[in-house]
Amino acid sequence: MPQINKPRTHNAVPGTPTDLTRLRITLTAFFALDGFIFAGWVVRIPAIKEQTGASASTLGLALLGVSAGAVITMMLTGRLCHRYGNHQVTVGCAVLLSLSVSLPPLTHSPLTLGLVLLVFGAAYGGINVAFNSAAVDLVRAMRRPIMPSFHAAFSLGGMVGAGLGGLVAGFLTPTQHLFGLTVIGLLVTAVVGRSLLRLQPPAPPTPPKDSPKQETTPRRLNPRTRGLVFTFGLIALCTAFGEGALADWSALHLEQDLDATAGAAAIGYSCFALAMTAGRLTGTRLLERLGRTRTLVSGGTTAALGMLLGALAPTLWAAVLGFVITGLGLANLFPVAVERAGTLAGPDGVAIASTLGYGGMLLGPPAIGFMADWYSLPAALTSVAVLAAVAAGIGFLTRHAAEG
Repeated sequence: MPQINKPRTHNAVPGTPTDLTRLRITLTAFFALDGFIFAGWVVRIPAIKEQTGASASTLGLALLGVSAGAVITMMLTGRLCHRYGNHQVTVGCAVLLSLSVSLPPLTHSPLTLGLVLLVFGAAYGGINVAFNSAAVDLVRAMRRPIMPSFHAAFSLGGMVGAGLGGLVAGFLTPTQHLFGLTVIGLLVTAVVGRSLLRLQPPAPPTPPKDSPKQETTPRRLNPRTRGLVFTFGLIALCTAFGEGALADWSALHLEQDLDATAGAAAIGYSCFALAMTAGRLTGTRLLERLGRTRTLVSGGTTAALGMLLGALAPTLWAAVLGFVITGLGLANLFPVAVERAGTLAGPDGVAIASTLGYGGMLLGPPAIGFMADWYSLPAALTSVAVLAAVAAGIGFLTRHAAEG
């Protein structure tokens, strides 16, 4: 929205280094806020389960509300971003996310829990498409592969949210805790959102006349472009499949198959999450040195080898080392895939890739469960390695996708 009484640099498309840096900081704050709120909700799921009297199966059905709301909204948010702007949709979804996280502890049945989680999931899916689309615009304007830094902020926000949730769980009720998240979310949105709304999305840079042809504006979704977007979405799916599988099954694998104690088994996923965060924090430098194709190929290959070690190692610490290698390998695949999809097709591309990626995260845990019943859990976890190798192969085959 134009600000008549503001300096012209706030009305115009930001292009100065100061404006771009301010926009980067603002978007980083929203990524971190998203991870913080979502993790805060996740750590209170056991208490909500007890409050609603849900069985494991009915709780699972209720939790599908988050997934359903997110997937449906992701496909619609691209259109909203086109109509109202990425920044406006980001702020609106942040408000809805902050408000809706306080609703689950007010429910007293699995049905009402599922209904309020539809709203929470819709806000979560919407903000993910909106701020990823805004980040893609900024990546093009800055001509630097900074996308992993935003996803690192999400991971760090999630770690802080989970850690804080664990600390306060002993003396705050779920209602008090999640209402506190609402207050924090609204305060952050009020402060940071004001800055975001003042800055319009940056214009794509104009390449020098003597430079190779580069794509600086999103293509229309013709059949070829749509096919490329879905291809990059498959990379996101392969990556998120591994994240979801390790989140739900790594501890059980270490405890059941390698005779680890419950405390030692929990270390496995923690090390994986820390490795992924570290990989994303160094992702920009890695992309500048290797480029997108080599990052995708080397990351997928590294993750495949790491997961083979994690799944098949005969000792606890060898398996944990495998999880660490897997986290480092997977770290930058999702950010690069979403950034490439957004470069090709704008918010619609981000929506498609994000939806496929989120679908992979939903598909991973139950798929591992079925394969574990058919074969064994270690054998089932090797599917993560297979899909990581597929992501590496897709990265290599699409190495010329940015060319006109």
